[in-house]
Amino acid sequence: MITGILETALYVNDLDAAEHFYGNILGLEQYSRLGDRSVFFRVGAGMLLLFNAEITAKIESYINGDLIPVHGSVGAGHVAFTVAEAELVTMQAALETAGVEIESVVTWPNGAKSVYFRDPAGNSLEIASGKLWGIDIYD
Repeated sequence: MITGILETALYVNDLDAAEHFYGNILGLEQYSRLGDRSVFFRVGAGMLLLFNAEITAKIESYINGDLIPVHGSVGAGHVAFTVAEAELVTMQAALETAGVEIESVVTWPNGAKSVYFRDPAGNSLEIASGKLWGIDIYD
């Protein structure tokens, strides 16, 4: 039975810019980087995988002799990060202070708020509390 999401992947065209944005601007803990191919960040109990699709969509890779299938995506992906509801305003202010443009702030029918912005590759990012989906373990 599926109990959660272990990893989420986004595709970027500049790993250095992505590494800086996710590590320094969003404050995520970097787990590892594999050259120009990928950089991985720990996010709570899950992992955010950032891939350079120019490589991962074309070149097979192997771990311990086992194939990792090619994969990639074109266009903006989306990830929603959870923050405690009380931290949403603070996080939005920190993003604005860092020069990140806030694209939209949405108040959902249940009263939850989402803050939308973009990473350097144009992926749509969102911060919201677990209230958005009725998941209060994050608050």
